[in-house]
Amino acid sequence: MDLGLGGRVAVVQASSRGLGRAIALELGREGARLALCARGRETLERTAQEIRSESGAEVFAAPADVSVPSERAAFFDAVERSLGPPSILVCNAGGPPPGPFEATTAEAWRQALDTNLLSAVESCRRVLPAMRAARWGRIVLVTSLAVKQPLPGLVLSNAARAGVTGFAKSLANEVASENVTVNCVCPGTHRTDRIRRLLDAQAEPATRARLERELLASIPLGRMGEPEELAAAVAFLCSSRASFVTGISLAVDGGASRSLLS
Repeated sequence: MDLGLGGRVAVVQASSRGLGRAIALELGREGARLALCARGRETLERTAQEIRSESGAEVFAAPADVSVPSERAAFFDAVERSLGPPSILVCNAGGPPPGPFEATTAEAWRQALDTNLLSAVESCRRVLPAMRAARWGRIVLVTSLAVKQPLPGLVLSNAARAGVTGFAKSLANEVASENVTVNCVCPGTHRTDRIRRLLDAQAEPATRARLERELLASIPLGRMGEPEELAAAVAFLCSSRASFVTGISLAVDGGASRSLLS
């Protein structure tokens, strides 16, 4: 299936590893010209070279923390100088730290909103004028299964990701007439370094095995997702084939969400 992404400039944030890396590689394989950012220069540069080799894509990469306005602005300036205005934006950022409400501080709330909500708002503000002028654009925001059913011990993520979902739905309605689509993907449990670190942090092998069994038991498909499976869904939403899909939050979670609403 030709997704119609050849030559499109695609920004993928937090793309040096994990889900962001998988998304970037998938878009590169579909012919997109890639602009990647992440906080760590060394890992980002290694990932960029790997994606060039694996996909043959043109890749621009620059370190940036998307939660810092000056770094975010400098990154977008550099992308436009190197590749031109983006027609695809994948907003992605690491989740806030876990904890109950009583353990969170005002600063933790500000950081969660800066990283997960305001960075997405301002990134969209940056790319939308060119998308609207071209009458073609795709925005995909990576949120979490928590927007379908809030998860215990993740009050910061539950609140910030829900804010992103509300923003995306509102924006989708505003720009739909200009052929710009805005969608969210909601990852469940995928086999990433973060999950491996969580399991490996358990000192007792028996505890680790129990946690993994409980984790898998919560997923009807009986296994974790692979990053490539989320990336395939994102690539479709970025494609010309998805031209009539906007304003949705697509769960990619092996059936873990029990919500009746899409």
